Amino acid sequence: MMIDSFDVWWWPFAYILIAGWIATDMWRWLGVLLGNRIDETAELLVFVRAVATALVAAVIAQLILFPSGALSETPIALRVAAALIGFASYTVSGNRIYVGIALAMSVLVLGF
Repeated sequence: MMIDSFDVWWWPFAYILIAGWIATDMWRWLGVLLGNRIDETAELLVFVRAVATALVAAVIAQLILFPSGALSETPIALRVAAALIGFASYTVSGNRIYVGIALAMSVLVLGF
């Protein structure tokens, strides 16, 4: 089956949904099956978690320092302030991620 197999408006959406579900769900089930056998304190797993955290931090830093699109029109001080306020509110609120995101977005929207 290809994305252009059927000539109905909803087929590309169904194709993407099905193909995306199969591609990701297979790995989730494999992770569930094999995850019970992995020791969380193993050095390899600690290393993998550290690399994943570093990659997320690098992407966030790139979005703040070298943004694209509409975000690039905002001053760097506003982007840095929004990130700091978002992180501080996340920490103060007891690690509630939605609080941090809401305040950071509010600072960006009000500052823009």
